Amino acid sequence: MASRRLFHVARGLCGLRAAHTTQRFNFTRAYCSASRNFEMITAEKKGEKQNVGFIKLNRPKALNALCDQLMAELQDALDDFEKDKNVGAIVITGSEKAFAAGADIKEMQNLTYQKCLQGDFLAHWTRVARCRKPVIAAVNGFALGGGCELAMMCDIIYAGNKAKFGQPEILLGTLPGAGGTQRLPRAVGKSLAMEMILTGNPITADEAHKSGLVSKVFPAEELVIEAIKTAEKISGLSKIAVQLAKEAVNTGYESSLSEGLHFEKRVFHSTFSTDDRKEGMTAFVEKRKAEFTDN
Repeated sequence: MASRRLFHVARGLCGLRAAHTTQRFNFTRAYCSASRNFEMITAEKKGEKQNVGFIKLNRPKALNALCDQLMAELQDALDDFEKDKNVGAIVITGSEKAFAAGADIKEMQNLTYQKCLQGDFLAHWTRVARCRKPVIAAVNGFALGGGCELAMMCDIIYAGNKAKFGQPEILLGTLPGAGGTQRLPRAVGKSLAMEMILTGNPITADEAHKSGLVSKVFPAEELVIEAIKTAEKISGLSKIAVQLAKEAVNTGYESSLSEGLHFEKRVFHSTFSTDDRKEGMTAFVEKRKAEFTDN
């Protein structure tokens, strides 16, 4: 009985309303690219210096279920923030009830293997992971299925104390397809990842913190504020050094230790060609605050 209830909860959270989304997708994408009047997200700049890109998933009736239109709008917003030289870091969040309750099952229900293969289904969902600027996920409420995978595409995950993380796809007769089987074991270890993926059982914010999935847990009402504070701090540093540091971590994360160490050394050497490296070390010696110019 408990298993049956969990199935219906997961189904309800992962598969929510997406009427005619696919039919509207191409038109909406073109419209958003031109005017940025997003329908399923909001995007603005935050922080005292307006140097933090802030994206909020905004499908409240669907618990922010991830559909093609939402992911296309998210991609457009990331493109804008990457081009904005004043923005140094980006925060992605949802509502207090749900970061994102999963992929939109109604949109996937009638897909076939052939359509998935020929259309390279979900390929464009990796845009968050490919962002050159640091991305912080501020997760309140449910981060299930695609929502958990979206959070794991980010560089840092902060969680509200009532957040829940899970990969319940197995309860729907499938498995994670946007990185869950690959990123989750790397984050929490094989045993816990297997348990979550093979049973569909979610974990709490505290469990996610203990396992290493998230770096910090805050009261729900303080979460976004704290995420923006961290993004502001990152944005105030050398954007060149930040981008190189992110690239070094990700390269080592996806390669052997020896390859990662070699890449790190070469990237470290490259910083000695920048004005920011010289300014940072000079400021330290002179006991003053560094004034980085991103050169």
